[in-house]
Amino acid sequence: MAEVVAGVPKDAEGTKDYVSFLLAQQQPRPPITWKNWWTEVYWGQGIALTIFMPICTFVAMHYSPLCTNTAIWAFVYTILSGIGVTAGYHRLWAHRSYNATRFLEYVLAFLGAAAVRGSIIWWARKHRAHHRYTDTDLDPYNARRGFLWTHVGWIIFKPRREQGKVDVNDLIKNDIVMWQSRYYPWLAMAMAVALPTFVAGVGWGDWKGGCVYAAFLRLTFSISCVNSLAHWLGDASFDDRHTPRDHVITALITLGEGYHNFHHEFPMDYRNGYKWHQLDPTKWFIWLCAKVGLASHLKRFPENEIHKGMLTMELKHLRKKQEGLVWPQGGLPVVDWTTYQSEAGSRPLLCIAGFIHDLEGFLGDHPGGEPLLLKYIGKDATAAFFGGVHNHSNAAHNLLAMKRVGILRGGIPHITEEKYTPPSQILRVTHVDELPNQGVY
Repeated sequence: MAEVVAGVPKDAEGTKDYVSFLLAQQQPRPPITWKNWWTEVYWGQGIALTIFMPICTFVAMHYSPLCTNTAIWAFVYTILSGIGVTAGYHRLWAHRSYNATRFLEYVLAFLGAAAVRGSIIWWARKHRAHHRYTDTDLDPYNARRGFLWTHVGWIIFKPRREQGKVDVNDLIKNDIVMWQSRYYPWLAMAMAVALPTFVAGVGWGDWKGGCVYAAFLRLTFSISCVNSLAHWLGDASFDDRHTPRDHVITALITLGEGYHNFHHEFPMDYRNGYKWHQLDPTKWFIWLCAKVGLASHLKRFPENEIHKGMLTMELKHLRKKQEGLVWPQGGLPVVDWTTYQSEAGSRPLLCIAGFIHDLEGFLGDHPGGEPLLLKYIGKDATAAFFGGVHNHSNAAHNLLAMKRVGILRGGIPHITEEKYTPPSQILRVTHVDELPNQGVY
């Protein structure tokens, strides 16, 4: 077994593709077939939680009318347990995006257990692997395997590959994290079932409703949409090389975790919705905790770099639009003045800014009338076009450039770049490989 440092075997140092290197060290599990599927599922955490429990819950709901107090309590407790995962498991322990007091850590550890997503260290280890090996077979929630896999498949079926190694030494040194891990089964039962049932029972006498709605129905809908919806619905606002997406719908369902493309680009930022108006209740909760002294050292990625990421994607979209348009042809023949005038005797050629233009099919469409163009056929109409007769619009410049068929030998000395470059080509998105002296900064 190779020595592992910070989650990566020493042998992998210096490799060009460490994911492929690590996969090569593993022996994948056999494919799932109709003959072996029953040995390849997690019967406890998978089948029981995702199939049996929902069925039993929906049956129980038929015999347990929902009262208003229980509905409110179930909603509130869903939010609280969700905050335990989003503000605790995710942004505090998995990403260290802020510091919390011991009191807040205990509160989040209890609330996280109420969501029944596993212990802190179990969850955080998987999540760090998800970030380090996104969309590969070392990613436990590999979105390339499809929506169903990322939503419930990884919970039900044993993975074909071991998840990638990550460093969790900071969590092992955290006594609250290890305490929660040690007593997690008991904490989960107490916080997920006993407490919500007790509150509804003692509070307004609805023991059965508290158990059905605030406990089991809440858990039925607690399966994370972050791994599925957040890698499927929305826009790649900062980087499109991987599957994470930004969308307000996902943010609404997941207490703010829906700006997932931002999160994968800037994982140590305590915000997912970095703009003040973006829906991110978890961000607001952490900010409020900081204001009352329960949290500190809230990490924010530099705004300048965030805007660079957005600009990069905007430029990529513009480049794609740019490539979908037809532009003036290059490689035009060079002709002298005599040839130009001779050709203009048989076809409507016009010289503007050193380019020869063929106006065949356009003469009758000219807004200023055909006679105005005919008087300049075979002549230099540069001065007339650039304000001598009419100061033409950007659209006129762009349309004229599409009618170029030649270049006048020697050009016209007084013509400036602004006159021979159409407005649509003054600003263009260019790849670094297309630039002269590429790679030189």
